[in-house]
Amino acid sequence: MASPKTQPRRRLSVDERREQLIAVALELFSARPPEEVSIDDIAAAAGASRPLVYHYFPGKQAIYEESLRRAGQELAGRFEEPLTGPLSERLSRVMGRYLDFVASHGPGFAALLRGGSVAASPGTNAVIDDVRQAAHDQILHHLDLDDPGPQLRLAIRSWIAKAEITSLAWLADRQHEPRERLQQHLVQDFVVALVVTAAREPGLAPRLAGYLAAEHPATPTGALVRELAALLATPGLPEALTALTAPDPG
Repeated sequence: MASPKTQPRRRLSVDERREQLIAVALELFSARPPEEVSIDDIAAAAGASRPLVYHYFPGKQAIYEESLRRAGQELAGRFEEPLTGPLSERLSRVMGRYLDFVASHGPGFAALLRGGSVAASPGTNAVIDDVRQAAHDQILHHLDLDDPGPQLRLAIRSWIAKAEITSLAWLADRQHEPRERLQQHLVQDFVVALVVTAAREPGLAPRLAGYLAAEHPATPTGALVRELAALLATPGLPEALTALTAPDPG
């Protein structure tokens, strides 16, 4: 019996080859810090020659920045969520997708966010800034406020920074805290920040009541309220808090 003829390999177009190199580079940069990835590594993984990689990109920094830009676009897209259901459930789904991304792109993003990567540049920093801005804007979108105050904007940016720092620590030692618990804690941290901000921005308080009214016991907010209620059962704690509500004698 005659053996089947081998189909000739289709030659990639210019755009297809460039996209292939970017995809291969992103996979390598996701698995290892950028300083540990060479042009030769990218060429070998793509089944291409070193000169061919240089034909499409002037150097490793250029392909790193383009790969990071693609990853940043993907990460920013993970903050998009339909405006339905309790706020903390929406944020929980967002943070689940965020932590999935962190886990699959760990080494490269960890090196960049820590500022210790030799591949860091104004271009790579701009990508991270764009992701942070997208996250900030999406959260404001979920809060549905006509005129968010400066305290709220600061609280959101601070929470995003905390999410980054916390996820980096989780990457370093994933045995320390299960992902599901970390996901819930990050959402609860945002709820706490929102409550504190409402105490400082009176216009936010009525909206806070609406957000909480939409929650239920099974949401991260419900779990947080139960934890706080248990905390208030600590002997002496309610009395200490009540004493602090007295008018300031000064």
